[in-house]
Amino acid sequence: MHNVLLIARREYFERVRTKGFLLATVLIPLVMGTLIFGSMLLMVTSKTQSHVAIVTTNNSLGTEMKQQLEGGQQAQMKVDLLAPSDAVRSQLEAQLHAKDSTLAGYLWVTPGETPEARPNVAYSARSAGDIATANALQDALRAVLMRERLTAHGLTTGDIDQLTAPVKIDTSASGDSGAAFLAAYMLFFLMYMVIMLYGMNTARSIIDEKTSRIFEVLLATIQPEQLLAGKILGVGAVGLTQISVWMLAAFAFAGSGLAPGMMSHGHPLISLAQIGFFILYFLFGFLIYSSIAAALGAMTNSEQELQQLNMFLVIPLVFCMVMIFPIMRAPDSTLARVASLIPFCSPLLMNFRISLTHVPAWEIWLSIGLMTATIAAILSFSARVYRVGILMYGKKPSLPEIVRWMRYS
Repeated sequence: MHNVLLIARREYFERVRTKGFLLATVLIPLVMGTLIFGSMLLMVTSKTQSHVAIVTTNNSLGTEMKQQLEGGQQAQMKVDLLAPSDAVRSQLEAQLHAKDSTLAGYLWVTPGETPEARPNVAYSARSAGDIATANALQDALRAVLMRERLTAHGLTTGDIDQLTAPVKIDTSASGDSGAAFLAAYMLFFLMYMVIMLYGMNTARSIIDEKTSRIFEVLLATIQPEQLLAGKILGVGAVGLTQISVWMLAAFAFAGSGLAPGMMSHGHPLISLAQIGFFILYFLFGFLIYSSIAAALGAMTNSEQELQQLNMFLVIPLVFCMVMIFPIMRAPDSTLARVASLIPFCSPLLMNFRISLTHVPAWEIWLSIGLMTATIAAILSFSARVYRVGILMYGKKPSLPEIVRWMRYS
């Protein structure tokens, strides 16, 4: 144990004393916060500004749609109103295929068979991937048709405005749900970055020492398993230190009165329970991915070879990124529960679910048990590969060679 702590201490202080650690401690939360809040702000404030044409014989419908699209909350488009004819269709088709044209598409509205029937609508677009323009047209047409139908039933403009006005929900009892979700979203990406960063740091540390042949000296006085344990503990302690600095800085900033945005209706955006689960699942996630990274580092001889194998680290993390959207919509669904119980995904997805909804205690304990068993299995494999691989130089090992390494022990 003494040797393990010595290696861990060396790995820890070798990293925290560098300028890179200080820069990462400051820049990672700033960059992530800027990207997340900036993208959210752009999503809320940006408007569709396409140029479209509306072809219809119903002047009232066309005029209302033009007003809706040119001055709506989600759109600020340029709209041309045209009467239907074969010549107009040919002209619009030519504009869609012309390189110097700004026309994004045209909406062709054909009246229904009866006055009460809905019109038939067809949209032709320059690009099939321009969903923003199509969605803006669909929303505007739905709103106009609804107003026309309500007007036909005798409602006044004031009645329609009052009926269709947005409903405001008071969330002061539990806090702003949007702000709380944004905080959970940021914690997800923060853990993603830290696990990826320090998992790869473990592999790079092994490659650096293999290149400098330091291992040959170290192994004269220490066992390979102790060296592996010391590296994982040391690099993990660096990540835990960085997270602690971020959390303390966030609490100090919130308590200083300079950041009222850290509180939502008197409720903290990030609770102590969330911080506790974040640290707990970070430790499990780091142990899983750093153990895999240690085995990859022992099997490779350079950064280039490591980049070819890092898909074993990246694929589970990318899967977590993909799953964040269905979990966001239904955190208690069967899909969300199963995905968050997968040991390679639990550190990110279970922690994310805990921030969104009430997760039963048995699911949390089950995820911890599965991660513990997975860590034990991966560490056993990594230790066997590490024991032989750290002294192997030259070409990358093949799969049969790795199997032989497992049998050596």
